[in-house]
Amino acid sequence: MAAMATTTALSSNLIKASAFHGTPVATSRVTPIKSQQQQSQTISMSMATPPYDLQSFKFQPIKESIVAREMTRRYMTDMITYADTDVIVVGAGSAGLSCAYELSKNPSIRVAIIEQSVSPGGGAWLGGQLFSAMVVRKPAHRFLDELEVAYDEQEDYVVIKHAALFTSTIMSKLLARPNVNLFNAVAAEDLIVKGRRVGGI
Repeated sequence: MAAMATTTALSSNLIKASAFHGTPVATSRVTPIKSQQQQSQTISMSMATPPYDLQSFKFQPIKESIVAREMTRRYMTDMITYADTDVIVVGAGSAGLSCAYELSKNPSIRVAIIEQSVSPGGGAWLGGQLFSAMVVRKPAHRFLDELEVAYDEQEDYVVIKHAALFTSTIMSKLLARPNVNLFNAVAAEDLIVKGRRVGGI
């Protein structure tokens, strides 16, 4: 589908759109027009037979105790390993993830990200005001190019189809790095200050 931009033409129709005062508000008609830059994108889908038979699909049996031990052991191992780390990023929103991504390019720097919510990403799953698209001002689009996130290019900004494309991409690439770990459901309550410098949390 070609990239689209919208132009708004004021309609003469008036409706009572205010729930509080019943004041007539001018409605607007949105007419789509083609963007000056059309980028043809091809989506390829594989129609090959899946490597499993859904009719006879069955999970291997596993004890709940094994699941509990695996999760607990790995979490505690990570917590012990990253108790003494180089960088702690508080918050796994778009700013925290971007910061951790840049810092972790140096493989000798260990980065621990803590997020008080069970779901990382903060408000970056939406573009703002509960809308899906994410608007990014130039030249920050170069960061999107590095992440290989597709966007619709405008003159001074770019638009990502859905903010979740940015968040899921940076998160998956970041967590694939061996020097990065994310701790969900962990909140920073206080700072450790030594010699007028923050030395930990």
